Amino acid sequence: MKLKFGNECYTWFMKESGAFWQNKLDHMIRVTAQAGMQGIEPMHFWMGDLFDHGKLRESLDKHGVELACISLVLNWDNPEETAEEIEEANKVIELLKHFPEAKLCSVQMPTGRHNLEERRKNLVANVNSVSRRAVDAGIECSFHPNSPESSTNRTEEDYKVILEGLDPALCGWTPDVGHIINGEMDPLGKMKEYASLINHVHYKDWDGEPEFALMGQGKVDLGGVTQWLVDEDYEGWIICEDEAPSAVDDPDGVTIHDGKWIRETLIPSLTF
Repeated sequence: MKLKFGNECYTWFMKESGAFWQNKLDHMIRVTAQAGMQGIEPMHFWMGDLFDHGKLRESLDKHGVELACISLVLNWDNPEETAEEIEEANKVIELLKHFPEAKLCSVQMPTGRHNLEERRKNLVANVNSVSRRAVDAGIECSFHPNSPESSTNRTEEDYKVILEGLDPALCGWTPDVGHIINGEMDPLGKMKEYASLINHVHYKDWDGEPEFALMGQGKVDLGGVTQWLVDEDYEGWIICEDEAPSAVDDPDGVTIHDGKWIRETLIPSLTF
């Protein structure tokens, strides 16, 4: 099977639980391995001591887990990157030089839908700028839209403006099926529309009550999406970013559940 399944650290970051899990990336890597997943995707600002490439490599090797990607989460509200944003991005690029198979995944911090047209344009310019430096350093890049009501990249119009503004020579797209449906779009339909940009994928389930559900218990056709990826010969990561309410109190348990659901339900449903 060409698909590889991994885990995103946001499952531990949700709401009040985030403070408890600060600087415990090694624990998250260990639980990812216990869940039977092959890779992990941490957020750049939440890696703690393991932002050091030597310590990160030691933890990954100890648990037999790959670094799939690092999420670079910044505001990018201005026409050009701020000095602070350049510094943060460059630190991540330097770290990723030690992990040449891992991607840089750009994510905008949701800060409101004011001045929307201008801010979407600024976002595109900033993501292209970061991606250009990363590509020059040998790092593959992808952009990950999100769907909070304060996001500039949550609706169908947002997707059209932003995805069509990305330089495809520099940056691909990470469709997050849960965020797509939360933005009132069909995940598989949107993935087919921009298939040429896909180079990384995020899974979460959704039930609209009010938002996300435990994987396999929502309304996203994860089996249909995965079968399409298989049929399209997608070779890359599917990263589980489970934001079910139960993750607030039990992120370890949710991660273990997701790995089991993938092995016992999702994969057996596929035709290769």
